[in-house]
Amino acid sequence: MFQGETAITVDDKGRLAIPTAAREQVARGGNRLVVTYNPYESGCLWLYPESAWEKVRDQVNALPNAKRVHRNLQLKLVGAATVVEPDGSGRVLLPQSHRNTAGIGRKAVLLGMGNKFELWSEQAHLTQIQSTIGEDEVSDDMLDLRL
Repeated sequence: MFQGETAITVDDKGRLAIPTAAREQVARGGNRLVVTYNPYESGCLWLYPESAWEKVRDQVNALPNAKRVHRNLQLKLVGAATVVEPDGSGRVLLPQSHRNTAGIGRKAVLLGMGNKFELWSEQAHLTQIQSTIGEDEVSDDMLDLRL
C-alpha cells in the first residue's frame, strides 16, 4: 500500500526517482509501473503497479463503449497507458506526451494513494491542497468518517 507525499525532481530526460521507501513495494508488484492520465483532474498522472493496473484496465474495458463517457474514460486510461520499468537507480522515464499534457515540469509531487501513485505538477498539487472541502460538498459517504 502506497502512502505519503514526496517532492520529486524530474530530470532533463524526463526521469523521476521512485522514493526509496516505495521501491521494494514496486519490485514486489513485478517491478513495472503503468503510467496513464488521471481522467478526473488535470495536472496529474497515475502510476499503477502492473498487477493492480491489469484489474483497473479490465474493469474499464468492460464498460459498454456505446456511451461517450465510457469511451472517454477508456481513451484516457487504457489508450494512454504506458509501461515503465525502474532502472538500477530506481528511476522511471515518463513519456514526454504525458508530462506535457499534465503540465509536469521539473518540480512535481508524488503521492502514495493506496493501490497507485499520483504524480502532480507542483502548481496543480498546490492548488488542490490549498482548496478546502466545503460543507455543501460533503457526500453522504463522508458523513460517517471519523477524521
